[in-house]
Amino acid sequence: MAIEIRVPGENERRAATATTMTAFGEELRESQLERQQRIMPRDRMLAAYDGDRPVGLAASFEFTLTISGGEAPAAGVTWVGVLPSHRRRGILRDLMRQQLDDVHARGEPLAILWASEAAIYGRFGYGLAALNASIEADRARFVLRDDPGPRGAVTLVTLEEALQRFPPIYERMRRPGMFARPHEWWEHQRLADPEEWREGASPKFYAVLELDGEDAGFAVYRVKGKWENGFPAGELQIIDAFAVSGEATRELWRFLFGVDLVSTVRAWIFDPASPLLLQVADVRSLHLRLGDGLWLRLVDVEEALRRRSYEGADSVVLEVSDALLPRNDGRYRVGDGVGRTDDKPDVRLSVADLASAYLGGFDFDRLHAAGRVEELTPGAVARASALFRTPLPPFCPEIF
Repeated sequence: MAIEIRVPGENERRAATATTMTAFGEELRESQLERQQRIMPRDRMLAAYDGDRPVGLAASFEFTLTISGGEAPAAGVTWVGVLPSHRRRGILRDLMRQQLDDVHARGEPLAILWASEAAIYGRFGYGLAALNASIEADRARFVLRDDPGPRGAVTLVTLEEALQRFPPIYERMRRPGMFARPHEWWEHQRLADPEEWREGASPKFYAVLELDGEDAGFAVYRVKGKWENGFPAGELQIIDAFAVSGEATRELWRFLFGVDLVSTVRAWIFDPASPLLLQVADVRSLHLRLGDGLWLRLVDVEEALRRRSYEGADSVVLEVSDALLPRNDGRYRVGDGVGRTDDKPDVRLSVADLASAYLGGFDFDRLHAAGRVEELTPGAVARASALFRTPLPPFCPEIF
């Protein structure tokens, strides 16, 4: 029987959502479905049907993504899965292709995601756009380098207070790779605390740092208690930690490493460019690990290139190939004057490799060294790197 891909009806939403949960070996809870209905419009869901039975799903949030020099609409791709009984039939490819067409029709030039399996999405034109770090730090070995002594004050606040005080801090910290968090996202996603998310740990705690009478940072964390031979061996699990300056970073992490009854401080998502790496006396005690973070897809190459800013007054012509969306094939001038052109190309690359450079995560020199870029005009790779340069590497602080 042919597979049909369409938006599920209102009475089909639960079954379609459960398909993804089954694909990941999990169970859909009613509380989870209710929460998702608040943040995911049904018309942004695409389900694959074998007859009247859903066998696959792909959905996307409506995000506003921070890029160099501004913002751009972006589809936050999520809940992608196909039932084990229907894999290896091209259903995933059809879902991804139809989703990209839908995203394009909505006027969203970008799509972003976190990959459950990193090898999947390159064939759909996604490129690794931002790295993510994690730490599993020894609390007992935490020492600040050249410590000037404590400053400011940290207060534990209620959920209601967090909903008021955290968003302005986050907005001050936004940089390429981070997306706007509307109130509904804060309430039902980022600060929400359903029992099934705890996995044996405590409820979420919400902490705000004040410096000189102003909010300068916040943290969201849990504590997973454990005792060994009469000594505390618990784990502090950091969900969010943002600070508006180097000083605020130092004081926020001073607080987090000062929480009692834990031996390990863990953050699964940690900014690789955090000042903390240069503020501790023993960086090795953080047990830092680096991996892939945000993946990005240019759905409309010309519009995406127009949306971002460039450094300097130079320009280069990129020749871009896109096997999945041939409408993006072509030559584009970037820098001083952005748009399609018939001029001779300076650099040739795929749409996925352009995505790796788009937010500033990987410059053209690194792509060229990896064999991902072809230089057609001498010096063009270095010029392209200068154009796409950003003050800090991109970072996405949450999985969606």
